[in-house]
Amino acid sequence: MSGKLYIVPTPVGNLADMTPRAVEVLRSADMILAEDTRTSSTLMRRFEITTPMQSHHKFNEHDTSKALAARIAAGENIALVSDAGTPGISDPGFMLARECRELGVEVCTLPGPTAFVPALVSSGLPCDRFVFEGFLPPKKGRATRIDTLARDARTFIIYESPLRLVKTLESLAEACGPDRPASVSREISKMHEETRRGTLSELIAHFKANNPRGEIVIVVGGKLDKEVKVHTNKYKDN
Repeated sequence: MSGKLYIVPTPVGNLADMTPRAVEVLRSADMILAEDTRTSSTLMRRFEITTPMQSHHKFNEHDTSKALAARIAAGENIALVSDAGTPGISDPGFMLARECRELGVEVCTLPGPTAFVPALVSSGLPCDRFVFEGFLPPKKGRATRIDTLARDARTFIIYESPLRLVKTLESLAEACGPDRPASVSREISKMHEETRRGTLSELIAHFKANNPRGEIVIVVGGKLDKEVKVHTNKYKDN
């Protein structure tokens, strides 16, 4: 009888965001696949989870996903976690889920934490239609991707490192215009959580003067017609 692949979200910051169901699944699984076993060990100790762990990350998932899916098809129940948030969202997970699907193995994804949803809702920007971009290409294709996003009418979301934040905001301002409304969220659900709202030019000035730290989520308003832009330019940090 075939087993199941459980995709289990873990807290992006505050460990109190771990759900009882996630703990139960991790305890009952035959094995846990972890992006970094050292990082996940802290979480496992906190919730007294003793299930064996094995590394599953972007450097080995091409080679191991097929064999892992075969093990699940043979009857093992395996749970997948990333360092933080929901596996598959800018983290390993897609390849294993795809291999399981091709073998007819059930994939059960638990609802839970992910960084971009609270950042989007906290931004105050329209969230009825949006584009989640994840991390931009580091070099090749980066400018083209930004230009494409700048022309989209939907709010868009980008993950970024604090070291590249100002440079990325400057690229966005060049493509979108300096008055495009945006927000930057960092350290979501942690002690020093912050969401800064304003135009792209205001955010550039702020983060040039205040060195950003922690995980970063950028949310940018979509391209609007001239009438709406006049109203939107009143958007300020509060």
